[in-house]
Amino acid sequence: MTQVFRPAFSLLIFFTLLLGLGYPLAITGLAAVALPGNAEGSLLHKGDTVIGSILIGQDFRSDRYFWPRPSATAETPYNAGASSGTNLGPTSAKLKAMVEAEVIRLRATGIQGELPADAVTASGSGLDPHISPAYARLQIDRIAAVRSIPREKAEALVAEAIDTPFLGLIGEPRINVLALNLALDSLKP
Repeated sequence: MTQVFRPAFSLLIFFTLLLGLGYPLAITGLAAVALPGNAEGSLLHKGDTVIGSILIGQDFRSDRYFWPRPSATAETPYNAGASSGTNLGPTSAKLKAMVEAEVIRLRATGIQGELPADAVTASGSGLDPHISPAYARLQIDRIAAVRSIPREKAEALVAEAIDTPFLGLIGEPRINVLALNLALDSLKP
């Protein structure tokens, strides 16, 4: 029996160390050297302070900023520790009520026109840092008025912030809200 278990146990230990410890450490080290910003979570810094990640949305509520899409995370919006979707289907009365409440909230702020889906629904993870160019354009009038900047300047900022689909084929045009708001903060009124 020892002749069977000893080699099996030895291989188990060897492959556990190799694939469970060695391989992840090697890939992490390689990523840290090749793509240091990405390997660390794509964090954005202002001086020595981390102000966010380009990969996780933030809850901008001030009228001075472009708003993100709704978040489906528990209690605190964009809480990465509570990432989850609503798991509500298209026939769900709860989803319908959530969408209607968001439409009423946006209309009360003066946003007019057809609301894109990302303006009133959360992403699958509840953490999506992007909005559609259409939703960003709906917010331009508010931003220009509150910040006392020409509408054309806000429009140009939105146009510059659009990320095109990968290879022109995969995905849809989108705008990273944190990057757009940082660019907005760099403008002089």
